[in-house]
Amino acid sequence: MADLTDWKAKHLGALREREVEERHWKDAEQILRRLVNCLCSAAMGIDPQLDAQLSKLAEANRRAADVAELGARYDSLRDALKALDASPSGRPPIDSTATSVPTPRTGAAPPASARLEASRSAAARLIGELTASGPVEPKLQEQAGRLGEAASDSVLAEVLGAIAEVIGARAAAKAAEREAAAAVLKQVTERLQEMADYLSGLSGERQTQLDDAETLNVNILSQVSRLSAEALTATDLALLRSLVAERLEGVASQVREFREREGKRFVEHSAHAEKLRARIGELERDSRELDRSLEQERRGSRLDPLTRIAKRTVFEERLAEEIRRWHRFRTSVSVLVWDIDHFKAINDSYGHRAGDAVLRGIATCLASRLRSTDLVARYGGEEFCMLLVGINLSQALKLADKLRESIAGLGFHLKGKPITVTASCGLTEIRDGDTADSVFGRADHALSGAKNGGRNCCGIG
Repeated sequence: MADLTDWKAKHLGALREREVEERHWKDAEQILRRLVNCLCSAAMGIDPQLDAQLSKLAEANRRAADVAELGARYDSLRDALKALDASPSGRPPIDSTATSVPTPRTGAAPPASARLEASRSAAARLIGELTASGPVEPKLQEQAGRLGEAASDSVLAEVLGAIAEVIGARAAAKAAEREAAAAVLKQVTERLQEMADYLSGLSGERQTQLDDAETLNVNILSQVSRLSAEALTATDLALLRSLVAERLEGVASQVREFREREGKRFVEHSAHAEKLRARIGELERDSRELDRSLEQERRGSRLDPLTRIAKRTVFEERLAEEIRRWHRFRTSVSVLVWDIDHFKAINDSYGHRAGDAVLRGIATCLASRLRSTDLVARYGGEEFCMLLVGINLSQALKLADKLRESIAGLGFHLKGKPITVTASCGLTEIRDGDTADSVFGRADHALSGAKNGGRNCCGIG
């Protein structure tokens, strides 16, 4: 029962993790909605027809309108953007019947190129977060490629629409996983309750058996006592023989009835025990199968889907743990933050697939030099973090320089051309009074110093 209870607790934990992930995707949806509102505000003032569609979209977005209404607003906005893009220089066509020329709002909208670039940058960050926190999806890669070439608001709107679909699909998938886990837990609970009911019933049967045996014992003693009393007063041998026979038959009758009840109880108990063994066998098989599934999900949920090293959340949990351990044992722990130099240029020049290949190659290089007690994780985008346990700052610097040289020597071939990729590193170690934020901030500041100092070098914080 203890093992089964532990198993149930594991699945409750998995269910809670799915609920956290579902909340994460709902939060991502809210961020995307806020981004849509910001883009709507930024684009106002360019064209009256476009302003009308932007206002309707923003209002529907604030109401958290359903997919059908948002889809209709998106189609209307796309048509307005296409009409705007088709006009000369991206300006609205001149109405010959107009009696006055519209006056632009003072300081209302930034230049179209700056506005478009800001929107593209925000969408790129969102795609990066989605790529880092979920499976590598062709649809996201396709939108990342389109985003790099988006030269108009209409294309950007289509990209954002596709991103919203990915977020919605992931949120729906997590909700379905949570419901499936809840169904499994319900089934497990029912089976455990069935076993508990059986054991409770078994205890009741045992008490009934004891009461029955006690009744038999009392009855036999009563028969013997009566026989003893009658034997003392009997004067006729034939009468005494008759009394003895009568009392013995009464005892035998009670013993036979007791044995019949015991036999019936034995048969029922055997049937219940066999049913219980079958149920336990089913639970053990389910437990083994679901444990394997849970272990696969647990490993998958803690690994970055692109690079197959630990996720940012794993690094943050481990850093907090190492800080607590440092305050107890004072064992050196070094923290390293890496950033790929000129990574945006790689994406822009060779495409996001090439950028993904670079991320995977560098992640493998970093992980290959670590011990089992160390950790390397993808922190986000082109940034990686490392924890080196039992390594002081000077030792960590030597290792970081070797890793940096190894990265520079990887020799990537992108679109048939040999490319040298380098990385910069910021290092620090845990000190008195440190929190997770302070130690990471110090390493990140050291990384900024390394990048400002020319890149492909290490900085100490």
